[in-house]
Amino acid sequence: MLPGVACSAHEGIYISLVRITATIDPNITMQKLLEQFPGAQRALFRKYHIGGCSSCGFAPEETLAGVCARNENLNVDEVIDHVVASDAADRAMQIEPRELSNRMGAGKEIQLLDVRTREEWESVKLPNAHLFTQELMQEILSNWSREDPAVIYDHQGTRSMDAAAYFQGHGFENVKSLRGGIDAWSAEVDSSLPRYHLEQV
Repeated sequence: MLPGVACSAHEGIYISLVRITATIDPNITMQKLLEQFPGAQRALFRKYHIGGCSSCGFAPEETLAGVCARNENLNVDEVIDHVVASDAADRAMQIEPRELSNRMGAGKEIQLLDVRTREEWESVKLPNAHLFTQELMQEILSNWSREDPAVIYDHQGTRSMDAAAYFQGHGFENVKSLRGGIDAWSAEVDSSLPRYHLEQV
């Protein structure tokens, strides 16, 4: 049963979860798994220490079952359940670009935190956003209300998930990560903001 779900809805939720789980074949490649569940690598690393560094990494063509087998013979069904549950938690932590735009357009006061580099920030940013720094983090933890809404964004919505989880863990109840980051905002909300690609060094 999912946290916060009423008992009367339990059976329907359980059936839904079973259907979702059934779509993950243990023999799916890790590349395909990450395409379907973008947060899977973060979920695997947090619980099983898989995929976070070169020593515990995996190849794109490896299967999920194979990765589980060579990591202390993990129960693949348990791992699949964890990936699905983590994906649901990730989705609950995100806000869609259009929804954020609508809220801002309606005059809702929302703090925007940009966790990209200063160079990215100086090139393109959302209106009234704060560049995230160590000093700002201390200010937030010490003085900001735990109830006020805040949205964290990065380039494509990866690092912002970790940041949102961090602040939720410190009691901030209304923190969200912008799904797809500023790139999705540009594609779906405001095409006047230039899109860019980061070069891998």
